Amino acid sequence: MNTCREMGIATVAVYSEADRKAVHVLNADQAVFLGDSDPSESYLNIDKIIAAAKQTGSEAIHPGYGFLAENPLFAERCESEGLVFIGPPSKVIRELGDKTVARRTVMGSGVPVIPGMNKPESDTRVLAGEAEKIGYPVLIKAAAGGGGKGMRVVTSPGDFNEACASASSEAKRAFSDGSIYLEKYLSRPRHVEFQIVADRQGHVVHLFERECSIQRRHQKIIEETPSPIMTPELRERMGAAAVAVAKASGYVNAGTVEFLVDQQRNFYFLEVNTRLQVEHPITEMITGLDIVRIQLEVASGNPLPFTQEDVRSRGHAIECRIYAEDPEKGFYPSPGKIIYMQEPSGPGIRNDCGIYSGFQVPVEYDPILSKLIVYAEDRSQAIKRMIQALENYIILGVKTPVPFLIDVLKSEAFARGDTSTDFIDTHFCGWKPDRCYADAACAAFIIDELTPAVKPKAAAGQANTELSPWQTLGQWGR
Repeated sequence: MNTCREMGIATVAVYSEADRKAVHVLNADQAVFLGDSDPSESYLNIDKIIAAAKQTGSEAIHPGYGFLAENPLFAERCESEGLVFIGPPSKVIRELGDKTVARRTVMGSGVPVIPGMNKPESDTRVLAGEAEKIGYPVLIKAAAGGGGKGMRVVTSPGDFNEACASASSEAKRAFSDGSIYLEKYLSRPRHVEFQIVADRQGHVVHLFERECSIQRRHQKIIEETPSPIMTPELRERMGAAAVAVAKASGYVNAGTVEFLVDQQRNFYFLEVNTRLQVEHPITEMITGLDIVRIQLEVASGNPLPFTQEDVRSRGHAIECRIYAEDPEKGFYPSPGKIIYMQEPSGPGIRNDCGIYSGFQVPVEYDPILSKLIVYAEDRSQAIKRMIQALENYIILGVKTPVPFLIDVLKSEAFARGDTSTDFIDTHFCGWKPDRCYADAACAAFIIDELTPAVKPKAAAGQANTELSPWQTLGQWGR
């Protein structure tokens, strides 16, 4: 919405009952109520969203990060209704959104792919047979979406059937499609993705990589760019592979080609996210590009204003996702009222925030609160800046992983860049926060409560009065 405002484009928010007072609703030029908090009655209801667009005279729809963002039926409906879908064509979303179809497409372009199934399956007997062929451990994945939803690691046949049922059920709730398939589970890989942008004229450019290996429940919580493992030669090969995947699929607009990199620096295609990623701001920080603006320009039919050779990377950026969840209890969601919030600020700090003091964090949706991003000249400075920013980020009323994130960033393994998708299980299993600060805070509160308030003595000749904002404004308050 900020980018639209800069471009002179009016915005319309849609919202459910749970999001009546959400930041996106307050920031939009107009807002349309969709219905009940149940996603099927609001954010997954295509008819209601199309009706809202028609009612407000909207010309285009930006699908955001989740819900219908990677739903080909929604993109197709926009196309048939004469609305511009700010993303790839429905055909591309359908082919790449089905992870097994994407695997077949990519294999045809010569990009290495993780061993696994090339079509979804619902029969657990067939799936069990495929698991035996692939060899345990295997990874169960949702065919219709990403973000860690519907993903399970299975290490032995005895756990297989239950894991399949659980994965399929979660995928059905998240994407309205319970299709699943299997891939070989790689040991201690890195998760490295490349941001790509493509126009309708056939030009495709990558905007370098992001390392996303620090994950909980297969969902990223810390991202950085450049990747600590990257060399110029590896970046050139992986960037070329990402562009090849985009061209092979006929991709248009912004998207992400994701890879796993093993300990020998061999990389394998993982999937394509046919939408804007939550972690896109770190790419914006090192390139100076506004990816949302690029999305809007491409959706308007304009060609990319730069070539691959024009894109430059400078410095280092890190993003921490701030959730309403308790890392001490397995990152269990912690909804509730934000009693008080103080955002960090300073040079190189950006906070893309969806909450405010007094906001009620709903139980119905993903509990992400904000994305804290820092930029510095090199990785060590960026880590220090992020630690300082987190230490100055105050959110009261709900549990957050801020103390956990600080400990991760302060760890020797992270400082070395020795990261992998099992980083948290390896280094922070059973993590507990440092209680000394909590004890000190409790002691300070008790002392403050028991100590009578003492008003400061007035200077000679002055009345002892309480200060008001009008007395502190200087000449501007007169």
